Formats: sequence, C-alpha cells, structure tokens
Amino acid sequence: LRTEERQRLARERREEREKQHAAKETQILEKERKAKLQYEKQLEERQRKLKEMKQKEEQRRAAVEEKRKQKIEEEKEKYEAVMHRTLERNQRLETRLKRWSWGGSVTPDSESKTALLSTGSKRSTSTANLKQAEGAVSKRLSSSAALLNASDRARRSQLSPLDSSVISRLLAPTQASLARSKSAATLSAD
Repeated sequence: LRTEERQRLARERREEREKQHAAKETQILEKERKAKLQYEKQLEERQRKLKEMKQKEEQRRAAVEEKRKQKIEEEKEKYEAVMHRTLERNQRLETRLKRWSWGGSVTPDSESKTALLSTGSKRSTSTANLKQAEGAVSKRLSSSAALLNASDRARRSQLSPLDSSVISRLLAPTQASLARSKSAATLSAD
C-alpha cells in the first residue's frame, strides 16, 4: 500500500507539474501573440501616419503651385492692362498732337518721346507734352522765319548792315510769341 501510495502521489505531482508547465507555456504563447499583435498594430499605425503625411505634403505642394500659377496669371493680367492703358494714352496723345499741330502730323521725334514718357505719371506726361509742343512751335516759327528770311534776302542785300540786323531781329520769334504758343499747347494738353 505504501508503494502504491507513493506512486500515486508521485504521479499526481508529475501531472501537477505538467499542468503548471503547460499553463506557463500557454501564458508565454499568449504574451507572444499579444506582443506580435501590438507590433503589427503599431506598424500599421506608423504606415497610416506616413501615408497621411505624404498626402498632406502633396496637397500643400499642389496648393502652393496653384497659388503660384494664380499669382503669375494676375501679374500677366496687370501687365496686359498697363500695356493697354499705355497704348491708349499714346494714341490719345498722338491724336491731340495731330489736332493741335499746324502741319497735322506728329514728328518722329515727338512720337518717341511720347512712347517713353507714357509709362510715367500724368504730371511728367503733361510736362513732356509742353516740351514737345514748345519744340514743335519753335521749329515751325524758325522754319517760317527762315522762309521769310529767304524771300527777303534779296531786299536786305540792298539795305545797310544796321537796317538788315533790325529787320532780322524783328522777324525772329519773340518771347511773347513763344509764351503764347506754350499757353496754347498747355490748353491742348489739358
């Protein structure tokens, strides 16, 4: 009986140890499974965050590119509007100069000055108009004086040098006539 009792107790202890060992293995396997699941979950979360970051970066780049395109388009429109206004101003100025000039045409010199000054302010444009009108008036007065001088040369050759200088002085444009021409040009520019 004693031997059988010992064998039974030994068998029970062995079974108990095996149960404990199996339970420990089960716990270890469960921990490993949970750790694996946790690792996979973290990996998926990291990948999801990376994907979101990439999408946000692409959206930001697209927004920046769109903004840049809009800015370029706005600048292009502004430039075209400025060019259009400049061309209109030039045409109006040429029309005024043609209307107020005696010959009915604008000299190439005044056209180039007009093109250069049209991009400036209105004040500089009106000043340029005065200068152009003054130049045109001076040219016309000097050319008309030259014509008179040419026709009167024959007569003046018969006069004394003193009389000749007095006549040429009288035929030259005076300050008053130049001032009248300037005021006429100013009125036309306004």
